[in-house]
Amino acid sequence: MPVYSLNLKVFWLLVIVLFAGIWCMFVSVRSNEGKDGGCQDESFTSIQLLLKLAVLFFICFLAIRCCSTSQKCHGGDITFQQQRQIRRNVLESFYEQHIKLSPHVLGHSKAHVSQIVGELIRVGKAKQNDSGLIFRGDFVQIGSAYEQHKINSPDCFDILVPLKMPQSLKLEPFFSDTGTEPVARPQGAMICGVAASRKSEWAKTYKQFRDSFCVEVGLHHALSSVSVQKWFHWKIQRCLNVIRYQFEERSYITLSVCDDKLILKILPRSDYVCCHISMSVRLIPALHLGDSVFLTAQPWGSLDSSNLDSYWRINFSKYEQKLLNWFKDQAPSNSCHLKCLQIMKSLRDLNAKAFQPSFTSHWRSVLSSYHLKTALFYLLLKIPFEKWEDSLLMERMADYFTFLKECLQSESLIHFFLGNSNLPNVIALPKMFKEAMPVNLLEGYGLEMLDQVCFQLLNVWVQMPRILRMSSSPKSFIRESMRCKHTHL
Repeated sequence: MPVYSLNLKVFWLLVIVLFAGIWCMFVSVRSNEGKDGGCQDESFTSIQLLLKLAVLFFICFLAIRCCSTSQKCHGGDITFQQQRQIRRNVLESFYEQHIKLSPHVLGHSKAHVSQIVGELIRVGKAKQNDSGLIFRGDFVQIGSAYEQHKINSPDCFDILVPLKMPQSLKLEPFFSDTGTEPVARPQGAMICGVAASRKSEWAKTYKQFRDSFCVEVGLHHALSSVSVQKWFHWKIQRCLNVIRYQFEERSYITLSVCDDKLILKILPRSDYVCCHISMSVRLIPALHLGDSVFLTAQPWGSLDSSNLDSYWRINFSKYEQKLLNWFKDQAPSNSCHLKCLQIMKSLRDLNAKAFQPSFTSHWRSVLSSYHLKTALFYLLLKIPFEKWEDSLLMERMADYFTFLKECLQSESLIHFFLGNSNLPNVIALPKMFKEAMPVNLLEGYGLEMLDQVCFQLLNVWVQMPRILRMSSSPKSFIRESMRCKHTHL
């Protein structure tokens, strides 16, 4: 049922016109009565009538002016609210059309990936040498596709493949002393030390293992992340050769290296599944430290150094998923926290198209998905649960931009898990990580670079409706979704 609102400007104008008409009729009647009685002078009566009409019109003018001024002031509030509503409408429309994933397509894609990766691991576990690294027999699904904040298209997946060493060897990971090294350790990384029950066993029993997978770090033997990556690539390729024929009618599968990352590419056949999306699965060799913490062998960029070869990245993906599930249970059922993260990642990618290639790499690095997710974690603990409902989306997005701006200006975004003593009780990290030195994720970028990113970030918030309207072409999103995005996830 439509609801009508009263237009005060038109209402008061009609009232004034009505009273003016009644006044004129009254004056006209009085004037005619005077003429009939012959008691008043005709010229004097005309002048008196003109004066009364002048006063009446002056009063009408003042009344209309006051009504117009009042309406204009009230209209300012309406304009502000309308602008705010327009921003939200544009953002919601863009989210529904280009960011939000179809649960049907995502479900089919994840099931297809799990089937193929599961078969790879099964074959790898069946054919392995106990004297070297072996598959543990399971895999761990991590990343945005499994945390419900994937954007654009379900075409990229991240899988941890846990490995095991020979039984009598023991993992002894440790943080290095940063100041004593020629090259500073990477952020959030450890040296993966390996110890034997007796030192003499290295020369007798484990000589082949040491020569194939270990490097010397001081007095310690440590696993080489580069050597493990090379072995892992060879192992997965052999497993793929075994299972390829099983899936040749369902999918076309290849193995490639994209930016030093091992990528399993899957192209479903048109007659097998309804969702014909080319998928890229990033396979990451990992070592389980216990308590849901993994060390992952990942490339450290273009630096080629023996110091970096001994480092492994600490992976807290299971704790990240646990934190998000805990918050989901506490927050309203229509919470917008993951929606905020999706929108922020999409705005980052859209704005990157307008930059020079040299700045684009820094823009994506400073505002990487991990950095954006870390900022969201801090906001989840800072803002009350009930204020994350979907009706407050614009307020939470404003908080998100403000928090990132403050981090960039202060050159500080501290790792959420390493050395954080303010974690909720549901996150029970091992003692060695709780007591670790805090890690600044923005260290090393430089104040000038962070200032440029901060300026462009604020510009994104101000120009958001225009950016979304200009980038709403479906074709551009189709082309973008087909490109491997593992480089900045």
